[in-house]
Amino acid sequence: MKIVVRVLVVVTVLVALFTVSAFAQDGATLFKTKCVSCHGADGTGSAVGKKLGAHDFTSAEVQKMSDAELSSIITDGKNKMPKYATLKPEEVKALVAHIRSLKK
Repeated sequence: MKIVVRVLVVVTVLVALFTVSAFAQDGATLFKTKCVSCHGADGTGSAVGKKLGAHDFTSAEVQKMSDAELSSIITDGKNKMPKYATLKPEEVKALVAHIRSLKK
């Protein structure tokens, strides 16, 4: 009986972990759905984004920002950029990592 309970606990924990990670999107996917329209696929800015003043993610200015600064801007928005407060912390972290990968 104790073995069955232990197996059920382990299976429950594994299912919970898989469910949480399945709902969190990776940085590249999030970038495509949330950021590309203004920042462009390569992070340098789309035509619309440039007119709105979107920052070039490949620039030294953006790349020198701390992870906390980028996370705050993603979560709270800034200037014309909308806030994405509904993103999970791990999704924000994944977006920051993706932005870092765009450096020149």
